[in-house]
Amino acid sequence: MGNSYAGQLRTTRFEEVLHNSIEASLRSNIVVPRPVFSQLYLEAEQPLAHNGRTENDDEDDEDGSESNSPPIPYQMKPPPEGCCTTDGYCQAGRDLRLSSLASDSLDVLPGFMLIGLKSPALPENLLVGAVDHRFLPDERGHNALLGFSGYCMGCGEKGFRYFTDFANHINLKLSTQPKKQKHLKFHLYRNNQGVLVKGAPICWRGHDGRIRQLSSSLPEAHATSDEQSTSGALMHSSHTPSSYAAASHANGAPQISDTPHSLTNGIHAASSVAQTVINHSGPGRPSATGLQTNAGPPKKRHKGWSPESSSSSGLLENTGKVAPSSSVLPSSTVSANGARLDASATTSSSQRSLTTHSPSGLSVAVPDQLLHTCGLQPVIFKGHGPLPQLTGNFSEVLVSSLLQSCYLSSQTLPRVYQHYGPSPIQPLSTEMQILLTVYYLVQLGPEQVPLIEDLEQIFMRSWRESHLSEIRQNQQPQIPATQGRHYGIEAPPALPGLPQHLGLAPQQPLTPSQLPWLAQLAASSCGEGVVVLGEQVGSLAQGLQQMFRKLMEGRFENTNYIVVIVTASGHETQSCVVVTGKHQCRALAENMFSPNEGLREINHQLSSGDAQELIQFCSSLGQEGDMDSLLDSATLDSNEPSPLSSSQESTEEKTVKNTHSPKDSHSPKDRVLPPKETCSEYAVEWRDIRPIQLAVARKLLSHVCAIADSSTQNLDLVSFDRVNFLILVPPSEVTFQQTVLHLWSSGVLRELGSVEQDCVSQREAERYVVKMDQSAQVRVDSLIQEAHSNSYTLYILVHDHAHWDVSSASYCNTDTGLGLVDQLLNSRQVRDAPNILILHVTSFPFALQTQFTRISPYNEIHWPSSFSNDVDLYHERTRYFGVSELLESTRSGSSLPLMRCDSSFESMASSLEERFPKLHSAVIRTTVLIHHYCTALMAVSGRIGGSHNLHKHTSVETLGIVQALLSAAQQCPAHHGHMILLRIPSLALAAWAHRRLSRVRRQLGLEESFEIILGNPSQPLNVGHSFIDQIKLWLKIQESDWVPRTYLELEALPCILILSGAEPQGESLPRSLKYCDLRVVSCSYLQRTTLEQELGLAAYLLKAESRSPHNTGPGSDLLESDAEKLSSTDNEEEEGQENGKSSPVSSNQPLQSSPDVGALDPSPTQSSTSTSPDAPKCTVDTTPSPSRAQTQFPSQSSSQSFIYHQPSLHHPSQSIAHTYSLSQPIFQQQILSQNQLLAQTNSQPYFQTLPPHQVSHPPTQSLAPVRPRRHPSKSTSSSSSSPRASSPHLSCSWARGVSRPPSVLLPRSLYDIITANDGSGLPRCTSFLPHMSVAWASSFRPLLSKMMTCTEQSLYYRQWTVPRPYHMDSSNRTEGRSDNFHPRRLLLSGPPQVGKTGAYLHFLGILSRMLIRLMEVDIYNEEDINLNVQFDGVHYKPPNALWPDPDVMKTLPFDYIVHDPKYDDISLVYCPGYRPASDANTVHQEEVCLRRRTTRIKLSKYAAFNTYHHCEQCHLYLGFNPRYQIYESTLHAFTFTHLLLGEEIQLYFIIPKSKEHYFSFNQPGGQLEGMRLPLAADRSPNCIKSPIFTPTTGRHEHGLFNLYHAMDGAAHLHILVVKEYEMAVYKKYWPNHILLVLPPVFNGAGIGAAHFLIKELSYHNLELERSRRQEGSGPISDVWPFIILADDSCVMWNVVDFDARNGPVEHAASLKQVLQHMEGCPDLAHYGLCGIRKWSSRVLAGPNQRKPFSRGHVHDFLLLNVDRSQNIQYDQNRFTCHDIDFTLRLHSAGLLVCRFNNFSVMKKQIAIGGYRTFIIKTKMTDVPTSVGPSQYVCAPDSKHLFLATPAQLLLEKYLQHTSHKLFPLSTKNYEHPVLSVDCYINLGPEVTVCFVSSRPHAVNICTTGLLFSGLLLCFADAFVTPSFLKKFSFLKGATLCVISADRSSLRQTVGRLELEEEWRFRLSDEFQTANAKEDRPLFFLTGKHI
Repeated sequence: MGNSYAGQLRTTRFEEVLHNSIEASLRSNIVVPRPVFSQLYLEAEQPLAHNGRTENDDEDDEDGSESNSPPIPYQMKPPPEGCCTTDGYCQAGRDLRLSSLASDSLDVLPGFMLIGLKSPALPENLLVGAVDHRFLPDERGHNALLGFSGYCMGCGEKGFRYFTDFANHINLKLSTQPKKQKHLKFHLYRNNQGVLVKGAPICWRGHDGRIRQLSSSLPEAHATSDEQSTSGALMHSSHTPSSYAAASHANGAPQISDTPHSLTNGIHAASSVAQTVINHSGPGRPSATGLQTNAGPPKKRHKGWSPESSSSSGLLENTGKVAPSSSVLPSSTVSANGARLDASATTSSSQRSLTTHSPSGLSVAVPDQLLHTCGLQPVIFKGHGPLPQLTGNFSEVLVSSLLQSCYLSSQTLPRVYQHYGPSPIQPLSTEMQILLTVYYLVQLGPEQVPLIEDLEQIFMRSWRESHLSEIRQNQQPQIPATQGRHYGIEAPPALPGLPQHLGLAPQQPLTPSQLPWLAQLAASSCGEGVVVLGEQVGSLAQGLQQMFRKLMEGRFENTNYIVVIVTASGHETQSCVVVTGKHQCRALAENMFSPNEGLREINHQLSSGDAQELIQFCSSLGQEGDMDSLLDSATLDSNEPSPLSSSQESTEEKTVKNTHSPKDSHSPKDRVLPPKETCSEYAVEWRDIRPIQLAVARKLLSHVCAIADSSTQNLDLVSFDRVNFLILVPPSEVTFQQTVLHLWSSGVLRELGSVEQDCVSQREAERYVVKMDQSAQVRVDSLIQEAHSNSYTLYILVHDHAHWDVSSASYCNTDTGLGLVDQLLNSRQVRDAPNILILHVTSFPFALQTQFTRISPYNEIHWPSSFSNDVDLYHERTRYFGVSELLESTRSGSSLPLMRCDSSFESMASSLEERFPKLHSAVIRTTVLIHHYCTALMAVSGRIGGSHNLHKHTSVETLGIVQALLSAAQQCPAHHGHMILLRIPSLALAAWAHRRLSRVRRQLGLEESFEIILGNPSQPLNVGHSFIDQIKLWLKIQESDWVPRTYLELEALPCILILSGAEPQGESLPRSLKYCDLRVVSCSYLQRTTLEQELGLAAYLLKAESRSPHNTGPGSDLLESDAEKLSSTDNEEEEGQENGKSSPVSSNQPLQSSPDVGALDPSPTQSSTSTSPDAPKCTVDTTPSPSRAQTQFPSQSSSQSFIYHQPSLHHPSQSIAHTYSLSQPIFQQQILSQNQLLAQTNSQPYFQTLPPHQVSHPPTQSLAPVRPRRHPSKSTSSSSSSPRASSPHLSCSWARGVSRPPSVLLPRSLYDIITANDGSGLPRCTSFLPHMSVAWASSFRPLLSKMMTCTEQSLYYRQWTVPRPYHMDSSNRTEGRSDNFHPRRLLLSGPPQVGKTGAYLHFLGILSRMLIRLMEVDIYNEEDINLNVQFDGVHYKPPNALWPDPDVMKTLPFDYIVHDPKYDDISLVYCPGYRPASDANTVHQEEVCLRRRTTRIKLSKYAAFNTYHHCEQCHLYLGFNPRYQIYESTLHAFTFTHLLLGEEIQLYFIIPKSKEHYFSFNQPGGQLEGMRLPLAADRSPNCIKSPIFTPTTGRHEHGLFNLYHAMDGAAHLHILVVKEYEMAVYKKYWPNHILLVLPPVFNGAGIGAAHFLIKELSYHNLELERSRRQEGSGPISDVWPFIILADDSCVMWNVVDFDARNGPVEHAASLKQVLQHMEGCPDLAHYGLCGIRKWSSRVLAGPNQRKPFSRGHVHDFLLLNVDRSQNIQYDQNRFTCHDIDFTLRLHSAGLLVCRFNNFSVMKKQIAIGGYRTFIIKTKMTDVPTSVGPSQYVCAPDSKHLFLATPAQLLLEKYLQHTSHKLFPLSTKNYEHPVLSVDCYINLGPEVTVCFVSSRPHAVNICTTGLLFSGLLLCFADAFVTPSFLKKFSFLKGATLCVISADRSSLRQTVGRLELEEEWRFRLSDEFQTANAKEDRPLFFLTGKHI
């Protein structure tokens, strides 16, 4: 395409064939012309370019790869002698392989990037090189300079300016010419481990395509003007994908990005400033018509050229600004002398250049009196070629370059495919563009305005279908991927009405000589609608002059478009389009205004009196006279009956009187008194929080937690202890007060503790909400300062209605109020504050979803759907009815849609627009609308004589609205009514409309019937006092000075709300909204956001009874993920009505179905009146009801919402249940006839309120007839016997209305756009530009898909839209980064009016609660058990002693009783003098954890933390500082010999480099020798002497190993003792901690083994340290011998202070304070074991409060003297009660055990991991099984199910659970305990154990006279002798249990101890644990005492 083919016809049928083809194409719907010329046998000749060369000659490729011929063999330059030629090495011999350099530290010069090169000799490896980033493309394949610059990473040689030289240096050894695009393959980066790895592939595009010379001819602008306000015009954008390519408006800027505006890797970037296209006149040569040459760099980057020296700067300087036009075609700028002209940047097309420079001497004179003569202002669209200069009366002509921009953008489309190599794909030719434009104009209707989106899609479809095979071939690899979903470039279907058979590409392209013929033939099909001037036109100037002459002569009176085509021989084809249709010219002219300019023009016309003639014209009622005179003559005598009061009379009264008595009628003033009756159905529910809002709040919270949990450490939630917030709202007083009201009623302030419980008022809540005006600066600055000073407070900045102001602060004046969001929220102070989080909330997030957005896609929260697969997810009492549902109502086809247009209003407005061409259409439409409302009020009120003649002066829709307004309040005893919304954007027009309606209301005497409210965003609400009293009565408000401040508080108030302002600013409307009148909304600015926010005013929450499972709930906007959301129709309903079947509802709930007046009125009074003979049926049958609209919506609601007449008014729930119990589908239940639906409308036909004589003669001729529908006779007969309502309460129109959404009235043009679908099945408005502050990144983009979810929509806009320069995100770009997301910025999007405010307010509450919970932990808070011990000894005195005295401690008795509540399920240790409580209950260990008592305690500043805590202070301590690499650790083996084990023990230490100073290493080999220990005499105020050992398992995440805060900065040695199989995971989570790894043999061992090895290791290390110091001549006894054994759940420590006045007080203390105090004890060396008390909230009130020290058991936190306890070891085999066993043996050895009771430790409840977690699993299945304790043991040599559990654990568990059977005499027999020798084993809570030691000189209790009920010998050693056992006495029948490691030692023990003398044994009393032989089971023998 695009080539000029000349040929000879071989037939004489040219004209006939051509005409037939064009005629057929006009009747078809395909866009691209049919291949006519192949039928005409044209003989083509070789096309010639302007310089005489053929077109193919310009394809001189840069290298051989472009050609289809085989590549020429390439001979590389031989390397110098002596150089290295090894693959993977450079010529200097340095290794370049990535595998070798991955761990090396490489220094990269600034501006260079590490790149992975592919070598053919090393396919499995990459070579590392450094390349200047300017010569590399970005992630989209753009912005790479030609040439090369790099250096070698091996030898460091620099200065490689050619990739060939670089390839030779690194020994690539290629057979073809080296190309950087072929061998530079991957980016390289370092991962978290610091290893250099392969990254993303380099996105080369066009490396094998041709590199062509760009030529740009930039014109000088005709004129520019700064008159247009930035705040207005900048808000407007063009829908042209590349409209910013041309300079088209003085107030829009085309610059989209700061990328270089020259060549982009050989391809022109679609998003560059000046959209240029290919010059085919030859590479490197200037265009034939271009005035500026060499606009880009040469083919090779020569030394004299730099990227900055190209003409890109000229592009920036000469490019104008973007048109404010949003969707319709024109855009213009205002010249200095008033003419709307503009300048545009042009580019050469596929064959010939476009330029806007006028040839010298060519000008066109605009005739005088053009507007006066023709009644229009023509609009000239620039097309191809220069537009001649306009002279003369050029102020009455508008010029736009938007069409030219569309032409230019279509030239760039094939550039996307250029990187696929040589291809025949060519852009659309100039002739084809012109022909398609003519086709498009021909198909437009007489009232349609051209849309640039339509023409752009036509161009794209035409181009795609003309190259269908090539595109399909190249389509697959070209599809851009966006996170999982591929958005393919699909061919958009043809628009309705366009020729379909044009989709076939012509085999031969159009020639200039054929273009006029085809264009004229195409235009001939529409008569005079489109005229083509082209046959005898020699230039554009001649064509325009001819057009102006004929226009003045009136020859184009019926012509809408004139296309001028110039095809002079030897010159380029030129064209322009002139719009001459009056409607089109007005629409296009008004579209050239910015929104603010349009409002100023309206204000000017009102203030100057230009609109006065229109107002007077509308006031005339023809034969009825003047409206004002009729109003003046209206009688307001109160004695005169008012028809409005007739409905208040009961049916019985009318039956008696049969006539209207003036005395019985009530005046309107009588009705405003407080009603005696109240409406039981009235309820205000907007204060309630809904389930879906709770779900969204939780989603917000989860996203905040995700930010905190990420490795970026951008939000440290743990460091915050409270939440503060500030809500930013648009400068609307109603929105401000509405947010304050929501905040006040939500209770968030009380939750946050911001105010006192009883002092919360709305005035108090105003401190947390700020309007985005000039006062916001002070409030936000104050918050920033407060955030800096309160680092522990998290501040939330909520930006509500976030799409309202997205302007850049640098482009806006401070007076406009725009740009404040950018100035405040995007400031460096807010961005860098670590405790400020920003939440954007909006219904239309599109403006924040661009390529340069600040919000990460992972931080977007979309409002969820209420339904999933027909399942109600949230069970709400309301159902959202939004824009999608409104659109669906227009497609149902079964009823009057909720969204519609008013034809009669449109026709009247159109006629007046032609009559008053100089007035703005908004002035005309508003005047007509208010005139309709005034006339309807006069007609309905009945105050005007002969009012039935007024009906023809208003529309049926308006009449129905007014009737519904006036009649609604009469049907409710409390006078509840409806709200009517009039949307009038202009403040001046809205104020005029308010004055006009108020005057008419006053003159009609209706002041008390309804209120008229002017909604000015900058002013508070103003409501009459009488209506305020009504609202206060309804809301039960007692305050005398209360006034409504929000629209929500106007619930059920009958009123007309005139909402003004350029756009809605987030005002919520009450559920009493009945009609949403948008007939005056401007149709000029068609962006998706603009349209949807106007339609969003009608969004509604219906009652849940209306819900159906088939309703999928609200989407976040027009698009939803549900495939059937926007295309389903109510087929069931239609079929049901067509078949005439009676629905279950109609049969069970009798309704009136005959189309009589009674059916139109729900009240019984009207019903009885309408059935009178005075009301003929035929009259009513032809009268439409204007109130049908509010009853018709998609059949997604249940039948109950349609039912009005019910059998039992007192039991409505019965009818509901009966309805739902029917077996028919729900859709069939909703089949109601049209009159059944009318029977429940809230309004009545206008004639029903008239007197009877007027009812019988309605003016039917003035109303459009409606075809009556047939209905089943069964329903009709049932209605005659339907019971009448006996109570007026159910007639409340408001109560019925809350179950029905409002009706929406739209302008005709807007309605046609919204209800039409695009190619993907979505509404056409979704394909519009999303927001006026953004632009399309490329015209070659896919359409939105119907199947896209909200997340995919976001990704679509992030890929395909860019912010304009005046957008606040346009500056959000960082060099070298593809994104610049703010880490603490969230976006919440949801449909309008769905409840987003309540959701984010609830989020603030739960966030505060979560922070409090994060600062709190569950602490075990249990009282000590077994406290009734009576000691006869002395108590320690004094009670406030600092340290214990060993001499005094020895006098204190040792407390054998265990008091720790965690041991509530173990055997009591026998203690003389103790008597257990008689009511002690038997408990099981499994129940202990479930019933243990905890208390939530706030963490102190001295708490220990787990791995989730990461504050700034902890980074170095934990080794997670992102600025440094993870700390390196070394593994050291440590071996020592233990006599008890009889073998060497080898342990492993993992020691970080930063902790090596705590250890000693031998010098030669660096082998670990031991830990360094301090001296006892050392005193350091900031050091802890005792090493801290923490055994842990399964708690690598939750263990409290972060002691940084607990130690208060003190230096300490902390060692984690872990099992061998958990070493890696602990090292990962705690890289800066020392790990002591137990030998593998202890992987299945219990806590006893860990403590055993710790103690033995510590003693061995003590001996080594003493030896080391002895070698150094130091004192050996002075080495510190203490270690700390700490549990991994110790979280906080406390200290008790004694106050003489208040007694003991306990407060938090640091671990440093506790340990330094204990270590500072003067006589600490005398103690073998010290500990502290376990914390309990009630311990200070207990009996031990006066004991500062005590002797007894200690747990969890121990200070152990490894020197004195040398001979007492922990039992390495124990799993349970090992600390009790160790303490008893330690005490029996005579060592002192001391507990410091003034210190306490708090233990956190951790449900995960720990040594108390035991798993009993079988040997076979290796899975946990439910094996009972009785199966833990078995008889030896028996076939039994073996268990894969340690034998010691099985034995301990067996004895714990079955000892009451094993020792039957011991059960609950404290006086006769079981004697346990040398060990303590838990025998269950019912058995008491008496511990004795067999060691000589052991300290034991006195057992004289004590009879034991059993004897337990566990691994008896040599100290247990027969003589020792003879000291004890046993009961007869007492049980003996002897435990040994094997059967042999068991028998030896029995024989050695001579047990058979006193004990009887049986062969069956021998048992073993249920272990296999290889698992070394334990054996035990039982016997009875003789």
